[in-house]
Amino acid sequence: MLSSAEMRISHRKGVFIMTPEKNDKLLQELEHTKGELEKVLDELKEIKETNRLLQQFGLFFEEIRLADMIRNYTTPKRLLWTNFVAGLAKGLGLTIGTAIVLAFFGALLSKFLSLPIIGDYIRQIIDYVQSYQ
Repeated sequence: MLSSAEMRISHRKGVFIMTPEKNDKLLQELEHTKGELEKVLDELKEIKETNRLLQQFGLFFEEIRLADMIRNYTTPKRLLWTNFVAGLAKGLGLTIGTAIVLAFFGALLSKFLSLPIIGDYIRQIIDYVQSYQ
C-alpha cells in the first residue's frame, strides 16, 4: 500500500506514484521553467519595442523620401541636372536679392541728400551711378 506521504496520479497509460522527493524535484523543474518563461517574455517585450522603433524609423525615412534621394544621387545624369537647376536658382536668387537690397539702400541714401556733409558725398555717388546708365 501507499504511505500517507505518497500520492496517486492517474494517467491514461497507468498510475504514477509521486513521492515527496519526486514532488520536490518536479517543483524545482517548474520553478526553473517559470524562470525561463519570464526570460522569454522579457525577450518578447524587447522584440516588441525594437519592432516599434523600426516602424518609427520606416515612417521617418518615408517622410524624408530617402529612397528618392538615394535614386536621385546615384544616377549621374539626374545628379548633374539637379545641381545645374540648383545653381541657376541660387544665381537668380542672389541677383534679385542684391538688386532689392541695393534699391532699398539707394532709396534710403536719397533721403539724406539734405544733410550738410553727408549729402554732398551721397550726391556725388548718385551722380557717378547715373553717369554709367
